[in-house]
Amino acid sequence: MLRRLFKDFQGDVLAIPGRLIALIFFLLLFIIPLITNEPFVLRTFIFANVFVIFAVSWDFISGYTGQVNFGHALFFGVAAYTTALLNRELGYLGLQPWATIPIAALVAVGAGVLMCLPALRLRGPYLSLVTLAFPLILLGVIKAFPDFTGGEHGISGLPGIADTKTGEYYISLLVMIVSVFIMWKLTDARSGLVRTGIILHAIREDEIAARATGINTIRYKMLAFAVGGFFAGIAGGLFAHFMRIAGPSSLDMMLSFQAIIWTVFGGIVSIYGAVVGVYLLYPLMELLRVIPELRYLIFAFLVIVILLFMPEGIGVWIRDKIERECPRCKLSNVALRHTCRACGASLY
Repeated sequence: MLRRLFKDFQGDVLAIPGRLIALIFFLLLFIIPLITNEPFVLRTFIFANVFVIFAVSWDFISGYTGQVNFGHALFFGVAAYTTALLNRELGYLGLQPWATIPIAALVAVGAGVLMCLPALRLRGPYLSLVTLAFPLILLGVIKAFPDFTGGEHGISGLPGIADTKTGEYYISLLVMIVSVFIMWKLTDARSGLVRTGIILHAIREDEIAARATGINTIRYKMLAFAVGGFFAGIAGGLFAHFMRIAGPSSLDMMLSFQAIIWTVFGGIVSIYGAVVGVYLLYPLMELLRVIPELRYLIFAFLVIVILLFMPEGIGVWIRDKIERECPRCKLSNVALRHTCRACGASLY
């Protein structure tokens, strides 16, 4: 059995350059605290891990179903405030973050289903504008009841998830890996176990044709919003406990657009593209804090240049350079190969 598992691992991971690079990268993430205990470095990667979950959840909704969501911060903010309120109002029950964060994520699922209702009838820019309105509405409610929500100052005094930055780092890393893996499997069109991936692809390409083949597109749209809302809620709950505060910034419009920029920069409709986008852009923006007057100018220039020369995203561009898909069996091969490693068909 171990021999079979190793053979599968060798064929599915080691033989595919993109997956091998991803494996090495995630292994390197595990040893960062062993290399340095610098608080700035650990803090940067802690929030990068959180934002990876957030960006991938946006790609799950908007990339794989074609429902462009401009209000993704709604899930993030709902979960942040929910976990903060649970901690403040029910603190006497001794609820720990490992309990409040999943509860907050489930509340975010409810927000996702609520946001999905207009999506059942709207498409294109109309859907995007409606989703943009939801965080603004919630932000208005928060400011209208400052005694309950903390108003402009938010709700502070949340407990930390771990006693040390190293502990927080590993928790954020493990949650990120599990979350990304689940969303990747749900969107994998080649999976023999989970068939949601190929159905989501069909809805994105042509919803009318998908409906004509018998696919309940409404059900899968709601599923996409629910799953995306859940993982965005996980990110929001983690963020609130790492920051020790839940405030209006968690519903900021720019947060939704940042998720879009990260994903498009790395490569939309790929899952790994959002991961690449966050790990490249977020640490860069933190480093550029030393030159605040040029920070956003450099960021905008970099994004424009990458999208000008790599319109599908930098992650997808790199994959296309190091991998080649077999035209017969659709298996990925090293770009240097001339014949498919499985069926022997010519790759050129």
